[in-house]
Formats: sequence, structure tokens, C-alpha cells
Amino acid sequence: MPTSPVLFLLLLTAASAAAPPASTPAAAALEKLRGLQGRWSGTYEWSGGRGGGTLDVEYSLTGRGSAVIETLIQGGEPTMTSVYHLDGADLRMTHYCGAQNQPRLKASRIDAGRGEIDFDFVDVTNLASPDAGHVHGAQIRMPDPDHLTIVFLFLAGEKKSTERIELRRAPKTG
Repeated sequence: MPTSPVLFLLLLTAASAAAPPASTPAAAALEKLRGLQGRWSGTYEWSGGRGGGTLDVEYSLTGRGSAVIETLIQGGEPTMTSVYHLDGADLRMTHYCGAQNQPRLKASRIDAGRGEIDFDFVDVTNLASPDAGHVHGAQIRMPDPDHLTIVFLFLAGEKKSTERIELRRAPKTG
């Protein structure tokens, strides 16, 4: 039985919609971030003598694996969360900050092979004033499966500071 051109185009369109998206640097970086699932422990330190301490970080997936949730935990309490996801060919990050605002960032440099991602500021919601402190950039370094460095670039008016977080994958229990 001959296939009509319209039916053929419908089948072709359906098949292409079901095909996985082409691999992009952002997709490779998100895949690397998915590999962080689990619990991590480490230290943080602010530049400029603002102090530091210890913290835990939990990585999990949501949206059927389409987003990675990063939860920073201090003293057993979640203090900040970042969500990483694809937006077309871009890797995006929304940071739910302890400063009670939500900076949105986009990956500007990705080297998935080296486990390096740099994020640049796009915009922010709930900023109390134009000079209020907020994350203005971020860097992630994953040199191997058990070590991770996160650097938050913070801006308050004209003052810049950084928070550097050094993490090691926690041993699996049970």
C-alpha cells in the first residue's frame, strides 16, 4: 500500500521529535553535573577575611533527570540551593541565595573534558536595591569524580568578593 506524502512527513516529524537532542557542550556539562549525585562534605572560605567554615552539599535530580539540584547545608540546615538545567543549547543556573534573592546565570565557558564550567550573570529577582549583594558569577571545577570546587563571585555595589567551596564526595553508607 503506497504511503501518502503527508503521512510520510508526519511520521518523519514524529521520529525526529522523539530523537534525543544533538550533543552540545552544555548537554555534556549537564551530564557531568548529574554525576555529582549524592552527599559531599568540605569547607568554604570568603575572600576579604569574611570567614569560613564547614558545610555539606547534597546533589539530586528532578524533572526526570532534566535538572540537577545542589543544596548547601550548614549545621544540618539547607541554606542555599542552585538548580542547573538546559535551555536549548545553553546551560543555565538559578541560585536561591541566602541573601534572599535569585540570580540567574548562563554558562559562558564549558570544558566538559576538564570538568570546568564558568557562569556569567544574566539577571536577578528579589534584589532589595541595585547595590544589594548577590551572586554575579560562578565557577565549577570537577577535576575527578570525588573532588569538586565551587566559586561564587559576589557583588555588593562596587565591592566584589568570592566564596570558595572545596568538597570531597562523602563515603556511601549502608
